[in-house]
Amino acid sequence: MSKRKTIEAFFKKKDVSNSEIRTPVAVETNVNTSMPDEHPSKCPKLQSEEIDRDPGTHEIRRAYLINGPYQPKDIVYPYNNDTHRRRFQPLWFVSHKDWLEYSPSTDALYCLPCYLFSKKPIGRPGSDVFISTGFNNWKKVKDGMNCPLIRHEGKEPNSPHKIAMKCCEDLQNYSRHIDKLIEKQTSKELENNRLWLKTSIECHDESLDSKNRGNFIELIKFTSTFNDKVASVVLENAPGNAKYTSPTIQKEILHILANNVRNAIREEIGDAKFCILVDEARDESKREQMAIILRFVDKEGFIKERFFHVVYVRDTTALTLKNEIFAVLSRYNLHIENIRGQGYDGASNMRGEWNGLQAFFLKDCPYAYYVHCMAHRLQLALVIASREVKDVHQFFDHLVNIINIVVGSSKRSDELQHAQAEQVENMIASNEIETGRVINTISEEGANYKQRSDAEGAYQVLTSFEFILILHLMKEIMGITNVLCQALQQQSQDLLNAMHLVSTTKSLIQELRDDGWEPLLASVISFCEQHEIDIPDMNARYTKGRGRYRRQDDDLTMEHHFRIGIFTVAIDFQLQELKSRFCELTTELVILRKSKIYFLIDRLIRLVLTLPVSTTTTEQAFSAMKLLKTRLRNRMEDKLLADNMIVYIEKEIAGNFTIEMIMDEFYSMKNRRQT
Repeated sequence: MSKRKTIEAFFKKKDVSNSEIRTPVAVETNVNTSMPDEHPSKCPKLQSEEIDRDPGTHEIRRAYLINGPYQPKDIVYPYNNDTHRRRFQPLWFVSHKDWLEYSPSTDALYCLPCYLFSKKPIGRPGSDVFISTGFNNWKKVKDGMNCPLIRHEGKEPNSPHKIAMKCCEDLQNYSRHIDKLIEKQTSKELENNRLWLKTSIECHDESLDSKNRGNFIELIKFTSTFNDKVASVVLENAPGNAKYTSPTIQKEILHILANNVRNAIREEIGDAKFCILVDEARDESKREQMAIILRFVDKEGFIKERFFHVVYVRDTTALTLKNEIFAVLSRYNLHIENIRGQGYDGASNMRGEWNGLQAFFLKDCPYAYYVHCMAHRLQLALVIASREVKDVHQFFDHLVNIINIVVGSSKRSDELQHAQAEQVENMIASNEIETGRVINTISEEGANYKQRSDAEGAYQVLTSFEFILILHLMKEIMGITNVLCQALQQQSQDLLNAMHLVSTTKSLIQELRDDGWEPLLASVISFCEQHEIDIPDMNARYTKGRGRYRRQDDDLTMEHHFRIGIFTVAIDFQLQELKSRFCELTTELVILRKSKIYFLIDRLIRLVLTLPVSTTTTEQAFSAMKLLKTRLRNRMEDKLLADNMIVYIEKEIAGNFTIEMIMDEFYSMKNRRQT
């Protein structure tokens, strides 16, 4: 992909404040057609004595752009030699006003931005038509006519035409401002115009008269209003060579604070054993970032999970990740042989037994026990179990469709919120709730047939007994597993307690299977009666299929379908997935606590507490990354991102460093002027 260009790539900057105001370029209205063998003129003749012809200044090109594409309208357009007698239509100037030019000398069309900025054709047939040869096939001209460079934009976002059009737009806007300033002849407005062009490129302006000097300076300015002593030594009151507000100085100070936080974490670990939690994700600029979390037991016996670093990786292969992790740990004197655990997600590059990241670490440190993130295991168990049961899988598909219909427009969302507010009031007043109002309204008053039809189908599903039954069943199962999910995400969670919670969850789901059908059915029937939903006869024969494909199964009743085909099967799949993903192999090290001989019991307890449970902390780190590296700050350097993240995430440690400590280290780096 070609490097992104800006307006500065085509024009040389000029100091407007110190230069003489130049009058607009005078334009003649007559067109030079005396040399038909040469390339046709692209616009009326410009007075050359008013233009600097030095190619380094690009004033010729700027003059063309300021005057815009040549679009003569008060002339007679000749017919071509075709039998249908076609000719150019001036209405095309309206639909293509930004780029289309007409040459009376050749009776052909051109693209002004492409003619001025395209260095060579893009290689497609006809790509030079709008640049040099001209286009005059009036039979193919339509309202959607585009030059080849425009059609190529879909695959090249930084195409010459797009860059050229942006330059045209900026310069034309700039020209309008200059014209107004020339009329008023005020240097103050001329300077503001120069700043306007500067801020259009840099997003904010740090000059004294600017209303948006950037977050950093505006924050200093705001803070100084609370303290006169601070106000007397910052910004304009500080010495000109010692303001310390430049981006370079800001990054140095931030890096000092970030390094102090990392050194504090290193001291907190000491000589203790630790485990690493690693995950990777893409940032706003699509760069792959790897977060490194250290889990350990401090000197007082408390479990700690500290965000330590985020590192850019060129790829996510296991060897690349290992090398980057080794580099970070060695930089802060953290020995590989002290690693006692590894916590990753279930990706193949992480958990592979032969070429995965955990395998590479085991070769260098055989005591680095790998634990697959338990929160991720639970998520996989719930998702896969739901997919294996056809009726439950269809339930979630219908649920997604219903949500899309309701939230498809702001009007429907407002209606849903209004309906929910009324439901709460009704619950308080008479314990009666009216449901399905929004879907029903869309099915009757939708904007088109498709919208009404989709809403009608969603309403039929929403008010069916089977949908309500599965909804209540999923609520029961998710309610049980949610307790486990929340517990697994706690940083202070240990492996032994986590396995105990898994065992308890299995027991509760098994209890739901054995004794939960009758209470669930009663709850569903009560709900359907309250909302006037049809309740099928449980002793009737179950009918499969729809329409002409419907057929009865004489061996199955409706109750058998709901209880065995949905309730029991769904719970059995959940139990099967939980047992397979939380097997006893994970508790191999925990079994040592059952030993009757308690040699080195303190070391054993610390080992169990050090082993990771989940990688939730890495996900939280990536959530912080999205807040720091946003669309408006997507060019943030990797080093600056890492420093920002550790100060933001480990703010408790960062708060222990005083301003004086940071200042002393800042001044000790090199000789600086102190204020």
